[in-house]
Amino acid sequence: AADKITLIPQDFFAELCEQIIQHLNHKIPGVNTAELCERIQTSGIEINVGDLAKIANIVSFLFSTAGRSNLSTEELITALGNTVSVLPKHAVQVIRHVWNEQGKSISVSEDARNTATVGQFVDIKWKLGVAMSSDTCRSLKYPYVTVTLKVADPSGQITDKSFEMTVPQFKNFFRQFKEMAAVLETV
Repeated sequence: AADKITLIPQDFFAELCEQIIQHLNHKIPGVNTAELCERIQTSGIEINVGDLAKIANIVSFLFSTAGRSNLSTEELITALGNTVSVLPKHAVQVIRHVWNEQGKSISVSEDARNTATVGQFVDIKWKLGVAMSSDTCRSLKYPYVTVTLKVADPSGQITDKSFEMTVPQFKNFFRQFKEMAAVLETV
């Protein structure tokens, strides 16, 4: 992944690092690597979202480990120099700057470390569609609902999960959400 870091311009790498710090501080649910990758590709750089996600995981691990160890900026850079000599100079400069500015704000409580994380819900979108026909069936007229959930996984990567339901399945799904809302009103 270190060779892929050289492809990322300094400003995009800085944005990635800042989003990771914000995620570790629980200010944002995760890092939207797909959106950032699209912007990097639009600027003319060839990188895929999988490689960017690997880089984000590495930097996230680096920052969270440094936060747990209460490393100063110089201790972090020294540790980086001892273990990773293949990082490009601009990446080390960005890591130094971001950690110097925002690294002290990372707080990792014992409860957070001991809790198994399952991800975080970010957004939901749905749409109603009708399948009119197919190559094997002339007249379907079959209504369905497509639901897209935006979820931040425990590492902070934001992904979309989509699924389709029949109208009766969607009505049951909606009823269960209403039941959850009613229970939450009593809390």
